[in-house]
Amino acid sequence: MNVKIAPSILSADLSRLGEQVRDVIAAGAEIIHVDVMDGHFVPNLTFGPQVVSALKPIAVEQGVVLDAHLMVRNPEWMVPEFAMAGADYLTVHVEECIHLHRTVHMIKEHGMRAGVAINPATPLVALEEILIYLDLVLLLSVNPGFGGQVYIPASTRRIARLREMLDERGLTQVDIEVDGGIKPDNAAEVVLAGGSVLVVGSGIFNQHASVSENMAALRQAIR
Repeated sequence: MNVKIAPSILSADLSRLGEQVRDVIAAGAEIIHVDVMDGHFVPNLTFGPQVVSALKPIAVEQGVVLDAHLMVRNPEWMVPEFAMAGADYLTVHVEECIHLHRTVHMIKEHGMRAGVAINPATPLVALEEILIYLDLVLLLSVNPGFGGQVYIPASTRRIARLREMLDERGLTQVDIEVDGGIKPDNAAEVVLAGGSVLVVGSGIFNQHASVSENMAALRQAIR
């Protein structure tokens, strides 16, 4: 399995965001993860489509994809805006979409790949009827809203159960993206359980080592 690391700009130094994005791409990142929070679905307020638009030229130049995770209420109205901004993946929450099937198809109709995110306490059964339409499932391994949280140990079993659900349906092409508290000491555990995209924020953008050193440590842990 080709495991990808998706640095989350939530933990980046926003005063030099472009520079830090280029740094993680140079260190081997293939996906840039943008956490969009509205202050309602989660208590924090972060980025909007303007940030995606600003990063798009770098993404095109460097051959990486932009992955926008909408932690917002009523995400349907944001779909066209993120498509225009240049998002490659757009992920919405199962907990927030009343008409999830419609929203997923709206994302695809706007030329993006569709993902659905699920919070730690939401039963995986909530995904069963939508899996066949997805490009990725984003499994939260912390409660959404803030960076720098500690990985919830029970997430490992949830990843494995989700992988079983996908394999039973022949959906081996659907990525399992895991987000929250991933560090070198638990990255291998996440991958062995079935995670194929690791969203990492504070584990990459921190003051203890350089971005390239942190990316290398994660790659070594996965290997």
